[in-house]
Amino acid sequence: MVCDAPDNLPFSAASERNKGPILEHLRRHFANVVDVLEIGSGTGQHAVYFAANLPRLRWQPSDRAEHLPALAARIASAGSPNLATPIALDVTVVPWLVSSVGAIFSANTLHIMSWLAVEACFEGIGRVLKPGGMLVVYGPFRYAGDYTSASNRAFDQDLKRRDPDSGIRDFEAVDALAQRQGLVLAADHAMPANNQLLAWRRAQRPAQRG
Repeated sequence: MVCDAPDNLPFSAASERNKGPILEHLRRHFANVVDVLEIGSGTGQHAVYFAANLPRLRWQPSDRAEHLPALAARIASAGSPNLATPIALDVTVVPWLVSSVGAIFSANTLHIMSWLAVEACFEGIGRVLKPGGMLVVYGPFRYAGDYTSASNRAFDQDLKRRDPDSGIRDFEAVDALAQRQGLVLAADHAMPANNQLLAWRRAQRPAQRG
């Protein structure tokens, strides 16, 4: 049974606006997987929406422990059979509570992490993403050191005023982290509100020599 979410739960207007455009790309990039780990599920709006619209996938929400109570309340209110109970996941703490998964999704997380946490995140992805699996990341990025819009430049400055370790990441630096984990860029989609959706595919294991 699906129930309405409690009115007092945290709500992201941006998540409501971008969930439809993101879903259209997830349909294609997650076409050949059966389970998805979402890193940094936040309010849970994405998890609820994607699980409902991709019912063949098992969607595993996660976030830092302090965000779990509100996230779990939204997930429970959704009542989707393919939507798992959220788990605590701090990307810098090893081991993660997921040992193996076919796909990973994360939205608007890399620019609020420190760079050390971004590096730890990709190392964790390398440990748990199956060969042939997909990683999809949504958010703002810089290219060759340049912002894609004046509003992203202003956003980056605001992020760094609040936390000098945060900030919009350079695509090239993030792609280098992905490559170290055997991930090959499959797509770079321009999205509304000056965001990008990046999709990487992990290489299959090399053939064993006889």
